[in-house]
Amino acid sequence: MTTHTYVPGLAGVPVTESEISYVDGQKGSLEYCGIDIEVLAEKSSFEETCYLLLHRRLPNREEFDQFNFSLSHHRRIKYSIRDMIKCYPDAAHPMDALQAGSAALGMFYPLADQEDQVQAQKDLDMAAIRLIAKMPTLVAAHARMRVGDDPITPRDDLSHAANFLYMLRGEEPSALEARIMDVAFIVHAEHTINASTFSAMVTASTLANAYTVISSAIGTLSGPLHGGANEDVLNMLDDIDHVADTEAYMYQKLKRKEKIPGLGHRIYKTKDPRATLLQKLYFELSTQGGPDLNYEKAKIIESVAAEILGPKGICPNVDFYSGTVYRKLGISPDLFTPIFAVARVAGWLAHWKEQLGNSRIYRPQQIYIGQHRQAYTPIEQR
Repeated sequence: MTTHTYVPGLAGVPVTESEISYVDGQKGSLEYCGIDIEVLAEKSSFEETCYLLLHRRLPNREEFDQFNFSLSHHRRIKYSIRDMIKCYPDAAHPMDALQAGSAALGMFYPLADQEDQVQAQKDLDMAAIRLIAKMPTLVAAHARMRVGDDPITPRDDLSHAANFLYMLRGEEPSALEARIMDVAFIVHAEHTINASTFSAMVTASTLANAYTVISSAIGTLSGPLHGGANEDVLNMLDDIDHVADTEAYMYQKLKRKEKIPGLGHRIYKTKDPRATLLQKLYFELSTQGGPDLNYEKAKIIESVAAEILGPKGICPNVDFYSGTVYRKLGISPDLFTPIFAVARVAGWLAHWKEQLGNSRIYRPQQIYIGQHRQAYTPIEQR
């Protein structure tokens, strides 16, 4: 008789082999296709990082220029999609709007006959380009239209990050703001097999189109156990009235055994390298506008956590500083998770392409714990 071991949440169970990203949770390191995330944050751009993830190598100048040109010239969305966004309820959450918009894109860009291999490959490449290019437009358009403003037409002359901020705010961001948004996109672009990436892979294994794959990943990310912790960090910081109260606040939460938002990760047992990078960005933004009390509170929380929780491997994760960075950029908290999706679409698509190269539909087992040979009772006798 074959026996199976049940592992809740598939924790630690390998489900694929991949060349896309690597995490060392003990050392606190993250690599995209073998390149350290800190190197990419310092020297690369989100556009180049997207190419790296999709093709598993860095582009040469000609390849990058063509890729960048394609991204910048596919940012616009069909007027029918804009009209669809206008029909969403005023209270529609931006993640629901993004999921619906991403799925709708697939109806406007159907795949060619898959027997034409050359055209099929072009369609796959263009689907990736369109999704990366148009998702920021979907987010920004809904963000403006839900408050009665017209969407802002994307600009081809701006970088991916600068154009996103421009479409949200109606004014061109400073060089520092654009660079900070760019790095935030880079650090969120990929992170091995998390829940949303696995959802994308399961959908991809059925040979569903890219738009459906990304829509399923967005739906998974929308759950509070996956996205949204950065909003909780902001709420925690706002709950602390004065910087001097922060240490006592932390000790009280620890005494009550309450979860501290932004601390702890399933893989990292030391500080998340993405948190370190985002902290640097937050510091840069904070120093420009004078003292930032929330930054001072965050440093104290991290210090107390390092003393009490650090030995247990509970350290700041990517969410600890990301929300504070976004708020400094003037972004509404309910857009934080959609921004995560705008960046992570690169990683989702990379896994989608890798899955297509070794396509086998996922079909896990279950362990049945119900009863057998139960009698059927007619409805009149129940």
